[in-house]
Amino acid sequence: MGFQQHGDNGDMGLSGIPLGSKNKYKRMNSELAEDYDDVLNQQRHIEERRSSTRKYVLACAIFASLNNVLLGYDVGVMSGAVIFIKEDLKISEVKEEFLVGILSVVSLLGSLGGGRTSDMIGRKWTMAVAAVVFQSGALTMTLAPSFSVLMIGRLLAGVGIGFGVVIAPIYIAEISPNISRGTLTSFPEIFINIGILLGYVSNYAFSGFSAHINWRIMLAVGILPSVFIGFALFVIPESPRWLVMQNRIEEARQVLLKTIENEKEVDERLAEIQQAAGVPSKEDKPVWRELIFPSPSLRRMLITGCGIQCFQQITGIDATVYYSPEIFKAAGIKDNSKLLAATVAVGISKTIFILVAIVLVDKLGRKPLLYISTIGMTICLFSIGATLSIFGQGSFVIALAILFVCGNVAFFSVGLGPICWVVTSEIFPLRLRAQASSLGFVGNRLCSGLVAMSFLSVARAITVAGTFFVFAAISGLAVLFVYFLVPETKGKSLEQIEMVFQNELAMQGSQIELGDVEVEQLVQNKTILTN
Repeated sequence: MGFQQHGDNGDMGLSGIPLGSKNKYKRMNSELAEDYDDVLNQQRHIEERRSSTRKYVLACAIFASLNNVLLGYDVGVMSGAVIFIKEDLKISEVKEEFLVGILSVVSLLGSLGGGRTSDMIGRKWTMAVAAVVFQSGALTMTLAPSFSVLMIGRLLAGVGIGFGVVIAPIYIAEISPNISRGTLTSFPEIFINIGILLGYVSNYAFSGFSAHINWRIMLAVGILPSVFIGFALFVIPESPRWLVMQNRIEEARQVLLKTIENEKEVDERLAEIQQAAGVPSKEDKPVWRELIFPSPSLRRMLITGCGIQCFQQITGIDATVYYSPEIFKAAGIKDNSKLLAATVAVGISKTIFILVAIVLVDKLGRKPLLYISTIGMTICLFSIGATLSIFGQGSFVIALAILFVCGNVAFFSVGLGPICWVVTSEIFPLRLRAQASSLGFVGNRLCSGLVAMSFLSVARAITVAGTFFVFAAISGLAVLFVYFLVPETKGKSLEQIEMVFQNELAMQGSQIELGDVEVEQLVQNKTILTN
C-alpha cells in the first residue's frame, strides 16, 4: 500500500490532510492578513485625513477671526484711554460720549459696504480691505494732534471694523463642517473677548506714562493684529459657497476636499450648495429688492437675525465694558490704577466664560445657551442696579459691583455674545447671506452706538443704578424673543436651516422644531420640484 492516492482529494500528507487543502488554508490566511492590513491602512488614512482637515479648518477660523480682535481691542482700550484723552486734549463729557460711541455707528457703514463688497470680490479679500482701512485709522489716531484728527482716525477705524467683523462669521460658517460649525462660528466672539482683555491689560500696562503719550501707545498697539491678517491671506482659501456663486465649481470642490472629513460627502455637499445657490434667471429679483420686500420665510429670518443682533447690544454690554470704570467709580473706587485693575478682572471673566460656549454650543445647542445667558444677564443687571441704589459706596459695594459686572459679562459670553453671530451667519439663504447678515450687523452697531453715546447722559438723568434697571428689563424681553423667534439650528447644514424657516410649523413655538430627517426630506422635495 502506497502513500499516494489518486482522485479529487489530491496529495495526502502524513497527517491524513490533503496537501492541497493545507495550501488553500495558507492562501486564505495570507489573504485575511492582507485584508486586515488594508483595513488598518484605510483606517489610518481616514484618521490622518480627519486630523488634517480639522487642523486646516481650525486654522482658517482663527485667521478669519483676527479682524474681531480689532473691535474687541478698541472697546477695551478706549475704556481706559479716554480717561487720559480727556486730560490731554481737554474734551468735554459730550465729546467723550461721541468719541466712544461714534465707532459703533460708523462701523455700520462699513458693514453695509462689506456685505456688497464680499459678494463682488470674495469673503477673503474683503477681510484684507478691512485690515488696511483699520490700520490707516489706528495710525491716524495714534498721531492725532487734536480732537478733530482723532475723530477722523476713529471714523476710518470704524469703517474697517465694520467691513471685517460682518464677514468673519459668514466666512467661517461657509467653510465649516456641520458638526463643528457652531463652535467655529463662535470664534469671532472669542477673539473680540481676547481683544477686550488685551485692551484692558494695555490700559493698565501703559497708564504710568504721561497723559500725552500713554493713550497714543495704547491705540498704536491695536495695529498689530491687522498685520497678522496679511499673513493669514496666504493660508486661508476662499469660501466654497462664494466660489459656487461665481460658477467656479472645481475650485469650490478643491476647498471642500480640504474642509470635509469624509471624501464621499464632498460631491453631495457641493451639489447641495449648487442647489441652494440656484441658477440666475431673468425672474430673479435684485438682492436689495428681496431684502426690502421679503417673502414670509425671509421676513422671519430677518426678524430673527436682526432682532438677536439688536438685543445683544441694547442689553447694555458695551456700556458695561466701555464704562466699567464709571460703574466702579460710582461704587467707590477713586484711584485710576485701581479702576483699570478692576476692569482687567472684567476682561478675564468675559474671556474665560466664552470657552464654555465653545464646548457646549454644538453639544447642548443654541437655544439652551441663549436661555442661560439672557436669564443670567437679567439677574446680574438687576443686581448691579440694586447694589448701587441700596448700599451707596464702600468696600462691600465695590466687591458686589465687581462680582455682578463680572457675572453679567460672563453670562453674556456663555450665550448671547457668541451665539448671536452663529445664528446670524447660519439662517440666511446663500444668495442673500452676506448682505442680509450686514443688515443684522447694522442693527447691532447702531444699538451699540446709541447705548455708548447716551450712557453717561442717561446715567446723569436717572443715575447709574436706574440705567441698569432699564438694561435688566430689556434683557428680560430678550428671553421672550429667544423663546418665540429663535429656532434650534444645531447639527443642520446651512441649506437645511433655510428649509426650517420655509416651513410654517418650525417657527410657531419653541416646542415645534423640525428634526434632521424631516428637514432632509424637505430639501429633497425642493430639489425634485426644482428639477
